[in-house]
Parts: sequence; C-alpha cells; structure tokens
Amino acid sequence: MHDSSATDPPVPRKAASDLDSRLRGDVLLPDDPGYAEAVAAHNRTVPHRVAIVVLPEDADDVREAVAFAATYALPVAVQATGHGPSVTADDGLLVVTRRLDGVTIDVEARIARVEAGVRWGRVVTEAASRGLAPPNGSSPLVGAIGYVLGGGVGPLGRTYGYAADHVRSFDVVTADGAARTVSADSEPDLFWALRGGKGNFGVVTAMEIGLFPVSELYGGGLFLPGESAADILRAYRDWTTTVPERTASSIAFIRYPDLDDVPEPLRGRYVAHIRVCHFGPEESGRRLVAPLRAIGTALIDTVGRMPYTDIGTINGDPTEPGPYHERSTLLRSLDDDAVDTLIELIGARADSPLLAVEIRHLGGALSRTPSVPSAIGFRDAAFSLFAASVPAPDRVAEAVAYQTRLMAAMSPWSTGGPYVCFIGGHEVDEATVRAAWEPSIHRRLAEVKRRYDPTNLFRLNHNIPPA
Repeated sequence: MHDSSATDPPVPRKAASDLDSRLRGDVLLPDDPGYAEAVAAHNRTVPHRVAIVVLPEDADDVREAVAFAATYALPVAVQATGHGPSVTADDGLLVVTRRLDGVTIDVEARIARVEAGVRWGRVVTEAASRGLAPPNGSSPLVGAIGYVLGGGVGPLGRTYGYAADHVRSFDVVTADGAARTVSADSEPDLFWALRGGKGNFGVVTAMEIGLFPVSELYGGGLFLPGESAADILRAYRDWTTTVPERTASSIAFIRYPDLDDVPEPLRGRYVAHIRVCHFGPEESGRRLVAPLRAIGTALIDTVGRMPYTDIGTINGDPTEPGPYHERSTLLRSLDDDAVDTLIELIGARADSPLLAVEIRHLGGALSRTPSVPSAIGFRDAAFSLFAASVPAPDRVAEAVAYQTRLMAAMSPWSTGGPYVCFIGGHEVDEATVRAAWEPSIHRRLAEVKRRYDPTNLFRLNHNIPPA
C-alpha cells in the first residue's frame, strides 16, 4: 500500500496499513496507485469512490476485511466484474474478488467448484474439455457467483432450471466475520436465501454447482428487418407455445448505430434479433427453427450446429465497459394487446432512446420448484422484459424516463417489480426492491437477514433490510 502524507482519508491510513499487514492480498485507499483500476466496473452507471478497497487472495483475507469493516462501521460492497450495478459504495469497503480465480471440475460427480472472481467463460471452457456444461448466462464475461446469487437464467434454463437451483454449497463470510460452508444440510435457511437473495447475506468466496452432459447445440441468431416488428413479435410468441423444454430463445429489438464495427447489413438499422438454443439433434433443430425462418428473409442467419463453447456468440452481449442503463420486469402473458402496447413504444416508428429491448421466453424447468427450494419466485412468469440504453451524458434523464414509461405501460401484464436476474442500478429504492420478490419470500429473506446481518453491514446492494 502506497504511503502518503496527503489528507487523511475516511479510513485512517494506519488502520488500513494494519489491515494490509494481515492480508495476503492488497489494501488500497483513494490516493493509492491502482485504486481507480480496482474499483472500475463493467457497467459504469454507478461509479464508486469507496473509502477502502480490499483485493483478497483467499477466504481468510475476506474474513479479515469483513471484520475490519464491522469494527469501523463501514458498509461492505462486493464486486467481481461489475455487470450488475446497484448503489455507489462511497464511504464503504469494497471487496474486489477478481483474484479468487480457482476452478476445479469433478467429472464423475458433475460438479464445478468456482471461486468468487471467476467469469462464466472460463467455467464453460474448462467444463467443455470434460464434455460438460454449466448453467451459465448468455455472456461469458459475467461473474459466475454474482449471477447465481440473483438466480441465474441462461440458455440451459428451460431445460434444467435456474442456475441457483443447482448450487450444492456456498463458502461465505457473514457479517460476524465467520467463514461458513452452507448447503441444504448445513444452515439451510442461509443456503435458501443466498440462492436468489442477491448479495445481502455475506461475501460468497466459492460455490459448488452442478454441471450437465451438454457439449453441442443447434443455435444462433436470425436478424430480421424491424419494420414489421409487431408481426414478428406475434409470430415469435406463437412459436414459443410449440417448442420443447430443450429449446430456449429470446427476441431483441435493437437500434444499431451507424458505425463501422457493426456488420454492414445491420448498420444504422432497426432490427429484430431472434436468438435460439436447441439442445437436441440438428435435424429436430432445423424443424423447430423453420417457422422462424418463414417469417421473412433474414439480413443475417447464424443458426446452425455449434459447440457449447460458442454459446456466448448467440446473444452478442456487450464486451466493452460502458454506461448501461437497464430496467426489467417479468410478464405473466404476452397477448395481442401487450404486443401492441410494447411495439407502440419501441417499434421502428417510435421515438425511442432505447438501444435494445429483449423479451426472453421462460417456462419449462424454470417454472418448477426444485427439490431444494430457493428464494426465486414468480416461477409462473411466461417471459422477461429487459430494456437497455447507452445514452450520452446529456440524455441519461430522457432514457431513464422512457424506460420508466415502458415498464409502467407494460404493468397490466407484469408481476409488478423488476426481475431479480436482471435488476439494475435504477431499481434500488426499497419499494422497488421489495417488489422483485413475492411477499412471502421477501418476508423470509428479511428474517434471514436479521439473523445473519442484523446491522445491515451488507447494504450496498439491492438491499433487503433486516426484519
């Protein structure tokens, strides 16, 4: 840690030095070299100016950091990749987990042990070398554990269920500084809460999660001209009623900028992008996708046989950091009135500042309660709705207001709150956070919070206050 005679930061430098001396990892204060890089997130909508950063090398370092935060009454935030922003961690302690990077695969048990700083892409690659696949998300760059704490809905979701439903155990440091291993048999209430309750209950340092015998799929994307967006969305909706659970899909309406790095057929256009993942034979995949191909002539068609290691190419999620303003909800249905309402706000003729709006097909295994229940609710939802903007600084208010308008317009068909899997930085007030869970689930989460974090040390998140 850099020594400086500058004005004392919120955390006394001597106290930070004492903590640094007890760790294998590093401690950084705001005027230390490397601080800005350490706090930088993939999603730049919630910049941090934290009092102290800890980059742990192991779970013992995390335990020391949490105990230090409790001593100095500093709220604790956790960041691996920073894809899911919540609130700024100003004046708090930020645990950056990127150095906790271990992955081990137990082929016989079909289990991966994944540490807190690992991204899904690495787990996909290592599991694939053994003919297996994890319940990862659409982006290989997202942190595995943060994704799971929010539930985790990905390409294998309709086939196998939420990622959180396949966790076997967590290693977690709770607010009392204790390192615990929790599972269905050991502290089951905390295990229930961690799987879908976000980061409210401690710092997860590792997890063991199930893997699946998947190595290939039939999938890709169909990019269609978006001028007939309502007809395309109705055709897609009707198609989703015919597909088996081994088929996952979504449709995104995207306003592509006129930039050189956008493929020429899409450049400067409004496009409907239908994404498909079928986990079955190529022949059955072709039959399933045929009605989608019949909707119209595609600008680009990438659907075909692919190894599971290429799964991240299907959605094409952003790979560069940026100010991604996001909102979401769950839809119980998508009838014709819902389609008309949505397209009026996001269609080709709408004066919309939104970059992309995605409707993701749910159901299948996502709708079923697992053998070991978790804190994931609203399993009867048919679709998720997600809106994203990357506005210029002087247009942020306009974009956020339009997203609010969109979610309000779709409220007759929604569950009423954001989708925990996609909950974003504009969905952090107490009422909105509470609406992300069914009332009975939220009440139980608040009780578990009271038991394991009565002072709300872990509050720099989509917070569930202690009961």
